[in-house]
Amino acid sequence: MQSLQQKASEWSGVSIDDAFGIDDTNLFQKLGLQTFINLSTNFYNRVYDDEEEWFRSIFANSEKENAIQNQYEFFVQRMGGPPLFSQRRGHPALIARHRPFPVTHQAAERWLHHMQHALDSTTDIDDDSKTKMMNFFRHTAYFLVAGDELKNQNQHIPCKHAAAKKDDS
Repeated sequence: MQSLQQKASEWSGVSIDDAFGIDDTNLFQKLGLQTFINLSTNFYNRVYDDEEEWFRSIFANSEKENAIQNQYEFFVQRMGGPPLFSQRRGHPALIARHRPFPVTHQAAERWLHHMQHALDSTTDIDDDSKTKMMNFFRHTAYFLVAGDELKNQNQHIPCKHAAAKKDDS
């Protein structure tokens, strides 16, 4: 059985080594806090203005300012900075935090579309850092898709206790 990381690599086209190339350089030290705030703000402005209602609706119950803060704090923490996200929200637990949302291949591609445009228009980020970050984002998006598919598979498998109760009636 493939691991979620292996599925993410297969579906994203990004090897695990390339996905975690962000660990070769402390991008937080290189780029600074404001760059991550700018990137996340740019990204969520695009998401909340998306012309596709199905995609916007995924974020409908989230306040944009909270989404921006959650994202930049996670990025800062994951890319070499202080553990801002964990201090405020606990362990990132990406699959669990995204469980309520439909994290499909289509949603991942739409998310990546906006992230690529946000990266391209955030001028403080050099090309090498953009490549490393996009590899991480692409792989992670498909890691979440794999986690979502696992969640959906588990919803269709009744536990042994539920099956036993049906037989007893």
